[in-house]
Amino acid sequence: MPETDVDNRPAIGEEITLTEKAAVRVSKVKSENNIPAGHGLRLSVKGGGCSGLSYVLGFDEKPNEKDRVFTIRGVTVFVDPKSLFYLSGTVLDFSDGLNGKGFVFNNPQATKTCGCGSSFGV
Repeated sequence: MPETDVDNRPAIGEEITLTEKAAVRVSKVKSENNIPAGHGLRLSVKGGGCSGLSYVLGFDEKPNEKDRVFTIRGVTVFVDPKSLFYLSGTVLDFSDGLNGKGFVFNNPQATKTCGCGSSFGV
């Protein structure tokens, strides 16, 4: 499984980015929930939601055999190949503004999104 970081970027079309705010928030969530330091952030997509596909965030102890592994701003990220197809080019941000608090997926492949921002269509 290739590991990449900001100095060794993944192949064009496969890049996923975390903003500094998102990386800080991931670390905070891990700490607040006593998730061991070695666990990675799992980004995935599943069918469902009002626009057809939904984003899924979680933590896993280790990557699955076919996962792509990225290290972005000190955060290890696991993405399965099917999800990577839909998440390529995505920037994961964290918003704590007046419109709500939470992770925000800025996905250039999404042709439609729902009002809550947690589902999309391609």
